[in-house]
Amino acid sequence: MSTATQARPVMRSGRNELGMISIADGVVTKIAARAAAEDPDAGAAAARMLGRAVPGASRLPGVRDTNLQGLPKTSVVVDGSKAYVTLELSVRWPTSVREVTGRVRSHVRDRVRELAGLDVDEVHIMVADLALGIAPPPRVQ
Repeated sequence: MSTATQARPVMRSGRNELGMISIADGVVTKIAARAAAEDPDAGAAAARMLGRAVPGASRLPGVRDTNLQGLPKTSVVVDGSKAYVTLELSVRWPTSVREVTGRVRSHVRDRVRELAGLDVDEVHIMVADLALGIAPPPRVQ
């Protein structure tokens, strides 16, 4: 008799043999935002005024600064077992925007699939600001 362990299949959203599983767009939005913020070189978008990102607006009194610790602006549309994610974030300067957005896109897809059982067909990323003067996180040796 074999003692090999088998991987448990991932529960998928939508109709299955147990019934119907549906996950609200807001839940998937939170999962995607937190997944995007797990990258140390990406974070909340630039300061906003009247609903628009305004890079450099943090020099104005009462306007918050770009913060890589915050969650990026995120919206998600769930259609059956598929999700479409839109992120607006800042990237730490001088890291490669292409590399950071590639990592974020891949990580968001993986985490949404793992935690919500949804396939992420599209991850649209808008880089609203480059975070200048924010030190990178300490490296663990």
